[in-house]
Amino acid sequence: MSIKKILVSQPKPANDKSPYFDIAKRHNVEIIFRPFIKVETISSKDFRQQKVAIPDYTAIIFTAKAAIDSFFKICEELRITIPDTLKYFCTTEQIALYLQKYIVYRKRKIFHGVTGKLDDPTLVQYIAKHHKEKFLFAVSDIHRDEPNPLDRLNIDYTKAVMYRTVSNDFAPDEKSDFDMMLFFSPAGIESLLKNFPDIAERDVKIGCFGNYTCQAVRDAGLTLDFSAPTPETPSMTAALDRYLTEHNK
Repeated sequence: MSIKKILVSQPKPANDKSPYFDIAKRHNVEIIFRPFIKVETISSKDFRQQKVAIPDYTAIIFTAKAAIDSFFKICEELRITIPDTLKYFCTTEQIALYLQKYIVYRKRKIFHGVTGKLDDPTLVQYIAKHHKEKFLFAVSDIHRDEPNPLDRLNIDYTKAVMYRTVSNDFAPDEKSDFDMMLFFSPAGIESLLKNFPDIAERDVKIGCFGNYTCQAVRDAGLTLDFSAPTPETPSMTAALDRYLTEHNK
């Protein structure tokens, strides 16, 4: 089967420097960017039910830009004044810089990691140094309750669900004639099954990023054609390029 049309279940890159565009030209394929999921801030009513009093916390942890948007939106709806003394801990510099949308960056105590993971050594060091703070950890409704460095460091923290991931449903007249689909989260696979319950009967190749996403494909009874990261293909674009090189002949 020759691959001609590929769906990438992510938003379209902001500029033309993305490797996806180079792949499209090199292999003469059409790449469509169309997320299967979208993020929504939970309602203030749902947040109140968690019985979390934001003013009681002196530090907050963000692992995604969506968490930042949701935090400030909830604070606005609940008319909560965020003190200038609140400390911000982010898993990447990009996420930390996104705070500029809401606060005067240079006038706040902001710390960030490098790898994007909560157990990033740099971030863990910052958190350990401020272990006396009372931390609020902004998470989504599908976060995983796994051991994390906050437990290991005996940090006083509370998880608060601030946003949820929902299916970004296809419209009845929206085309779905793809030869391949690429996914990046288990939620994306759930949305795939909801939108296309007959997907197992279609001749569509599936590529995934991350172990949890790959397992979701297998659990759904679908065939996983390739995945990333691997030692040979550390990114989804590298895995896609290799697959097309080997199969589009």
